[in-house]
Amino acid sequence: MTVDGILFDVDDTLVDTKGAFAAALAAVRAEYLPHVPRAHEPQILSHWRTDPGGYYSRYTRGEMDHVTQRRLRAALLHETYGGAPVTESSFVAWDALFWGTFEKSWTAHDDARAALDVVVAAGLRVGVVTNAASRLQEHKLRVAGLAELPVLVGVDTLGFGKPDHRVFLEGARLLGADPARTAYVGDEPTVDALAAHQAGLTGVWLDRVGHRRGPGYAGSPAPDGGLRDVQDPDALRAAGVLVVTTLSELPAALGYGGSQAAR
Repeated sequence: MTVDGILFDVDDTLVDTKGAFAAALAAVRAEYLPHVPRAHEPQILSHWRTDPGGYYSRYTRGEMDHVTQRRLRAALLHETYGGAPVTESSFVAWDALFWGTFEKSWTAHDDARAALDVVVAAGLRVGVVTNAASRLQEHKLRVAGLAELPVLVGVDTLGFGKPDHRVFLEGARLLGADPARTAYVGDEPTVDALAAHQAGLTGVWLDRVGHRRGPGYAGSPAPDGGLRDVQDPDALRAAGVLVVTTLSELPAALGYGGSQAAR
């Protein structure tokens, strides 16, 4: 295949957001959930990332603001693990600890820089389409050392986010590329890769080892092609999605060299 441009997701695609969440939630456990053994921190992290209340999805649909979704997720986390109720007033200190630790922990994935260098050297246009606010993601990319990547579409651009097909099409338009000749790369199988494919782009699922959401991850409420397991690589391939396990595989998967092919 041939593409003229690549649109990237940010969190857990270019930036190790899982690692940053792990640090933030470890600080929260120690301060607010000290009765929960440290050994349970992976379960706390999984709870946050799977978002069983669906609050982040509601944020991306424009139904609530970013702080509200975070407060509601914090309240559900405390309820699940036997912590004190999170109120609007108590959330201020909670969020200062959580967000302060989270922001200090942003780093790029080890494979991000090299993959970007390869595709840019090949003449491809690159940009970001994200389900977070544009200014937040610009700041995050600067902290992670990837400031040259333009954030083309954030959840604030159209008032809603992925998996709505219009988000991907707007990203391709702003990139100046035909959607049919544009790839979208993200770590979420349905919200990112399958939705991009259904929008007419080349959808690429970055299935990093150890980075899948835990049990209970439901993916997207949008049509998923009848997938029974939204985190099954073979099912995603059968639905028309490319699957890579590292960004180092991406250039070869798209036909632009590299040392590995998509699995």
